[in-house]
Amino acid sequence: MAAASKVTAGLAAAVAMAAVAGCSASLQSGSPPNTEKGRAALKGQTIRLIGDGSTAYTGAQPNQPKSKRLKRGQRPPQFVVFSWDGAGEDNQRLFSHFRAVGKKYDATMTFFLSGVYMLPGSAKELYNPPKHSAGASDIGFNDVNGIKATVAQMRGAWLEGHEIGTHFNGHFCGSNGGVGTWSPEEWKSEIQQAETFVKSWKTNAQLKGEEPLPFDYSKELVGGRAPCLEGQRNLLPAAKEMGFRYDASSVGGRQTWPQQIDGIWDFPLQQVPVPGRNFETLSMDYNFLANQSGTTKGDPAMHAAWGTQMRDGLVSAFQRAYQGNRAPLFIGNHFESWNGGTYMKAVEDTIKTVCPRRGVRCVSFKQLTDWLDAQDPKVLDKLRALPVGQAPKGDWSGYLTDSPSSSAPSRPAGPSLPARSAVPAEPAHAEVRQAEE
Repeated sequence: MAAASKVTAGLAAAVAMAAVAGCSASLQSGSPPNTEKGRAALKGQTIRLIGDGSTAYTGAQPNQPKSKRLKRGQRPPQFVVFSWDGAGEDNQRLFSHFRAVGKKYDATMTFFLSGVYMLPGSAKELYNPPKHSAGASDIGFNDVNGIKATVAQMRGAWLEGHEIGTHFNGHFCGSNGGVGTWSPEEWKSEIQQAETFVKSWKTNAQLKGEEPLPFDYSKELVGGRAPCLEGQRNLLPAAKEMGFRYDASSVGGRQTWPQQIDGIWDFPLQQVPVPGRNFETLSMDYNFLANQSGTTKGDPAMHAAWGTQMRDGLVSAFQRAYQGNRAPLFIGNHFESWNGGTYMKAVEDTIKTVCPRRGVRCVSFKQLTDWLDAQDPKVLDKLRALPVGQAPKGDWSGYLTDSPSSSAPSRPAGPSLPARSAVPAEPAHAEVRQAEE
């Protein structure tokens, strides 16, 4: 983005604020990629424009799997969700690159769009962030070319079956008006504005001649991840009122089967191994960086080793789930070339390694939510009773055939909302250690 600071300064600020997870700093201008495939996919479909024509209803999203209830005694799939915070297309073209990677390895992903990436700096006063002045944003705003490029990627991603979630807007962290201090009503305003920016980008960026996004964002938007993983307690009531079905904002989760908080699926970043170290860290590129170099420009001689460590850690986390309790694995990322692109390569290598495996489904959070909602609640209770990395005694057929009372007891349905909100935010450089079994 033309008006925003560069990523190094953004990371330094994030470290100073002791955030758990970084976020993509400013988007840079980039020429929009070719959209011929998007045009071809929409030919012959009924298109109903919405509002100023920034979005349109074109029917149900294509390329979506059917969610089926597990058969009696059936082993569950191994789900893996790759997600991207602050997704947008800039000169690095990582959005388009990972779409291609997803197509190659049959991986559907969740792209958490920052709403201000759809708003040009010339119209920044349209954003009224809670506890901040109009036009404020800690990640700046976009420019016209950046908006066109991001729209093209969103259009193609949705048609391919990927999810467009939200990373909300201005990315405010910390105690001075950060998202962790917002009320439910302020969160509701933030969500409404994120939707509005997507549904009015043509007007705001003066791009009336461009093609619409092929979806109604107010209906498609069913989940997000809060900046710095803060503020979930007051976010959830607002998210529920706005029709969200899941939230990926919590921190320090373990590799166990998900549960709900007041009807919203809770998909936390998880603690995963750091090979060669005696602790675990969150399943996000930024947190590996924070425990390796603490800077975006660490020693080039260490880049390859750091990338290998992240890839091996993520694959190790996958293996203990795949061979154990089959809990979904959640991996968070940013479209950034930190430490020479170390983490982008690690993520791509992980996708290449795990997604083609038998019984593995690399899906979006929305698709996982659909699958969970289709299951027998008693079966989900039994799955939640399995500790990290532990397969059922005997085999899956027996475990998911027996009645719940005849084998491992179910764990409680989940923490109350106040208990979840009490989870502290760890400093960016903190070693997030594995809790005892």
